[in-house]
This record gives sequence, structure tokens and C-alpha cells, in this order.
Amino acid sequence: MSTIEIKHLTFGYDNQGTELFSDAELTLQTEWKLGLIGRNGRGKTTLLNLLQNKLPYAGTIQHQVSFTYFPQAVTDPTQLTYYVLQELTDFEDWKIQRELNLLQLDPEILWREFGTLSGGEQTKVLLVLLFVDEVNFPLIDEPTNHLDVVARKQVADYLKQKRQGFILVSHDRSFVDQVVDHVLSIEKSRLVLYQGNFSVYEEQKGMRDRYEQEQNQKLKKEIGRLKQTAADKAEWSRGREKDKYGKPSVKGSGAIGDTGAIGARAARVMKKAKNLERRMDNQISKKEQLLKDIEYIDPLTINYQPTHHKLLLKVTDLQLSYEGKPLFDPLSFELHQGQRLAIQGANGSGKSSIIRWLQGTFDGEATGEILRPQQLAVSYVRQNYEDNQGTLIEFAESHPLNYQDLLNNLKKLGFERSVFQNPIQDMSMGQRKRVELAKSLATAAELFIWDEPLNYLDVFNQEQLETMITEVQPTMLIVEHDETFLKNVATEVLYLSKPSEAEDKK
Repeated sequence: MSTIEIKHLTFGYDNQGTELFSDAELTLQTEWKLGLIGRNGRGKTTLLNLLQNKLPYAGTIQHQVSFTYFPQAVTDPTQLTYYVLQELTDFEDWKIQRELNLLQLDPEILWREFGTLSGGEQTKVLLVLLFVDEVNFPLIDEPTNHLDVVARKQVADYLKQKRQGFILVSHDRSFVDQVVDHVLSIEKSRLVLYQGNFSVYEEQKGMRDRYEQEQNQKLKKEIGRLKQTAADKAEWSRGREKDKYGKPSVKGSGAIGDTGAIGARAARVMKKAKNLERRMDNQISKKEQLLKDIEYIDPLTINYQPTHHKLLLKVTDLQLSYEGKPLFDPLSFELHQGQRLAIQGANGSGKSSIIRWLQGTFDGEATGEILRPQQLAVSYVRQNYEDNQGTLIEFAESHPLNYQDLLNNLKKLGFERSVFQNPIQDMSMGQRKRVELAKSLATAAELFIWDEPLNYLDVFNQEQLETMITEVQPTMLIVEHDETFLKNVATEVLYLSKPSEAEDKK
């Protein structure tokens, strides 16, 4: 067993102006299977880079281990997979064979060109490299990208049976829940460690947030009372300030205006009032420092326009093919107003092809019929959105979208204000995905069709979407691999099987 000790860690990027970590303290055990979670932009990948000493920082990070990182950079995907792996690390052939078997991959995959492998196959063979290396400590960054439901379960089972520890970044809550025994949450101003899986983290964090919100409310009331008292005292002391000038004597009244005595008395009262005011300010300042920096998740808005049509889609005997090879057996389905139909199936089974067919962009052969209302307003979230270009205001004008609605949802999705002026093509993949999602939310539509909407989104974004969909209940057709998300939002599920699989089940 070894430890990773973080002491007084402070780090921030120069162009962001704020610190991601400020005087952070943490001790981790390398035997833990640790899930690293937090909002996009909070520093999950940055922390992995700091552990690897890839970035300058203040403080100390002490450990006796060396790290290996996933995903590894492949420089030449035209090589056979075996030689790609050889370039990345040294290994014994029998260990590679063992790990491939554990991931239910045919060893023949080693002799295929790496670039011809599917995204899921590439993910699996690169994961294999982490565990043929029994010396270095694995840092695993988003292994579920490109994996279907079956492949995610295979990888989860694979990681569960490993005896060695690792640090895992993933936004798939079900996947993390199955795999980890500790959770490290990067929150607004601190690192918080939890013992247990993701479900334990959610329960404990919920209890802690509720307690801290109650304490915050009490503190805010106390601060408000102190501020009112300070304001009253300040007003009273200003009144005493006027007294030191005394009242002018009235001719013939016999009164003698002793302005010197009155002024001295007023000065003493004023000094006492000022001391009281300073004490009140100190109390307010101390109370304000006790306020917890709680993670508030603002609700998203969606421009859903319910239609008077009850039936929005009726598809009969649909079959899609490439070069005469069908992707799935003929299928039929209906989508009624208020329903949320999830399409599930293995990678390559034709889920995204159905969406392209509905858009009129499928480039293969298609048979079947579709019935839908004329002028049906549809809003899409696409898997591929590289054609999103320009500034946000140019983007809003070209679609067209309400610019303020676009910005508001981007802010709620955790978009950093410093990025608002950047061209979309210069943004990170996570930022570009949120632009695509915010575009769909701002588009007036009777039907929302989303193709893998959760890629690159953090857990908090996923919960925002679930809450919004549950409350608004828009009509939707969704392709997604995240089981927790579908369980929470889908009303109907359509499962696609490849024709050969369907024959086997008969």
C-alpha cells in the first residue's frame, strides 16, 4: 500500500483569472478504486495532469508511484493494433491475451489496423495496456465514451475484478457506482472525499448539502439582523452628531446655549456609537465567512411547443441497409405527444442511422413508411456538430435563436463567462457539446430528437436535464447509453438487434 499526499496545492490557469485549487489538502491510498467527479471546468483532468507533474503548481504532491494515463495518444492509427500497443509500452504477449479475454475481445483484433477499429474497440484495447502494466498506477479519464450499454458493463466488470487501485473520471453514474469504492468530489472551493460508491456519495452529499443550506439560512438571517442593527445605530449616531452644535438660544427665553458641553457629550456618544458600529461590522464579516459555498444547480429551460397532434411519428416496417446488408430487422413504432422513446442497441446496430433517416440525411438504402404531421417542428442534438462555427451571437443569428435564451442555458450548464467571446470552433469538446445542447433547448419545437446528448456532460448537467424533462415532459426520441438517465426520463424503449442476433434468438 502506498499514499498520494497533496499539501497546500494551489493552481489556476493564467487565462481564467480564478484558482481551480486553493491550499488543497488530501491523502489518497493507491489501493483505492477512486471515482473523481465534479462539474466540467472544475479541474478533474487538470488534477490528473498535476499528479503526473505536467503543470506547474504551488504546494507539494508526494507519492512513491509512477502513473500511466488513459487514453494514450496514438500517433499512427494506420499501424496494426499490436504494433500500436508496442509503441505505447512494453508488455508480454500472454498478458495482453489474458486481458483481451477478460474484456471479451477476440485476440485477432491485434492484427487489424488500429484506425479500422470501432471507438469501443479502441477504448478496450487501450484499457488493456493499463493492466498489463502491474507497476504503474492507472489514471483513467472517461473510458465510457463510444461504449454501448453492453460494452460499458463489460468494462465495469473488468475494472471491478482488478485488485489494484486506480483513479477514474467518468460521467456515467451507473458505471461509477459499479466500479469505485471511494469518491473524490471537486466542489467549488474544496476537495471532498467520500468512502463508498457513487450512491453513497449522493446520499452523504445530499445530507451535507441540506444541513449546510439550513445553516446558511440561519446565518443569512443573523447577518440581516446584524446589518439592520448596524444601520439603526449608524442613523442614531448621525443624529447625535447634529446635537453637538446645540440648539440656538431664543432671545428672551433665558436659556443659555452651552454648545461646548453639548458638543463634548455628543462626541462621547459618537465615539461609543462608532465602536459599536465597528463591532457590528466585525460580527457580520465573521458570520459571512461561515457561509458555505454550496453547489446550486439552476434549472434549464426548453422551448417546447406542444402540438394539437396526438400522434407525431408512425413508422412501419422500417429497414435500413448499407450495400444490401440490413442494420436491423424491419421494425415499427409510434411516438405520441408527451412520450419519450429511447432507442437502444449495440454499437453499429443502426440507432443513429434511424435519426439520420428521420432527418433525411441517411446515405444508405431504406425501406418502410413514415407518417407524421406536415410542418412538424423538430429540434435536434447531433452526435457530430463540427459544423458549429463562429461567435455565439453569430451562431444565434444564423439558426435563428433567441441569443439571451442561448446564453442563459449555457450559463446554467456551467459555461465559463471567459469563454463566451471565443469562436465555437476554438472551444473544448465539452464546451462545444453544451453549445449544441443549448441550441436545441432554445429551438421552438414540438419534437426533440437527441443523439447521445450526454457525451462530455458532467453529472450535474445530466441531473439538470432529467429534472427539466421530468417537469416539462416534452415529446422526445433519444439515443443514449447511460442507463440511469434513460431509467429516469424514458417512457418507452425500442431495442435494436442486428439481424444475425435476431436469428439466434428465434
